[in-house]
Amino acid sequence: MSGGHTLNILVAGGSSPSGIAVARALRGAGHRVFTVGSDAGRIAAAAADAGDGVVPLACDLADPDAVAALRADLAGRGVRLDGVMHLVGGWRGAKGIADQSDEDWDFLERNAVTTLRNVSRAFYDDLAASATGRLAMVSSTTAAAPTAGAASYAAAKAAAEAWTLAVADGFRREQSGHKEHPVEQHSAAAIFVVKALVDDAMRAAAPERKFPGYTDVADLGSAVVRLFDTPAGELNGQRLPLSR
Repeated sequence: MSGGHTLNILVAGGSSPSGIAVARALRGAGHRVFTVGSDAGRIAAAAADAGDGVVPLACDLADPDAVAALRADLAGRGVRLDGVMHLVGGWRGAKGIADQSDEDWDFLERNAVTTLRNVSRAFYDDLAASATGRLAMVSSTTAAAPTAGAASYAAAKAAAEAWTLAVADGFRREQSGHKEHPVEQHSAAAIFVVKALVDDAMRAAAPERKFPGYTDVADLGSAVVRLFDTPAGELNGQRLPLSR
């Protein structure tokens, strides 16, 4: 657990409302926050919105070479990460199975799965070495109860969940589950599960809507902060529901 120490945390997908809210919450908790997006201008504006001291970084997280360069850049600054919050995603849907397009699948696989694979592989050793290593992603209730219209979206989220659970298994095998030299679990990978996320701009754009079951991005930010104050053994490999 963080024990009040300042941690180095990367927020992937930091240009989104959820990325801004998570970065703001982590910065408010006293951590050193690096927020990443593919567009330099957008991520700079988002970091400024998240609060003083949030560091913007531009990187195409779907490009493994670019992610390797990002890790090298942080290492050159003397930074080893204690946490990675993966918030890269997006929504694509259709009427049913037959009209699920290849273009939508490519978009969802790239954003939900490839970016997660690249970031988790690049920073796995950092998180495994940290006394408070945390990897988390945001998934959807649709992954466990897919509909025909959301088939591609649900499949991409399910794949991202499976990858995250595999990372959790890696942490367990190297720590508490090590056959010869087990140690107390200190790194964890977990999955937040929501119906959908909502923010103030969405409410302002549709004041007549109630958004039932949606999770406010501020509540997601608070949940992310709590990851670092919860024992890794309680978190590792868990699906954490946030839907109301």
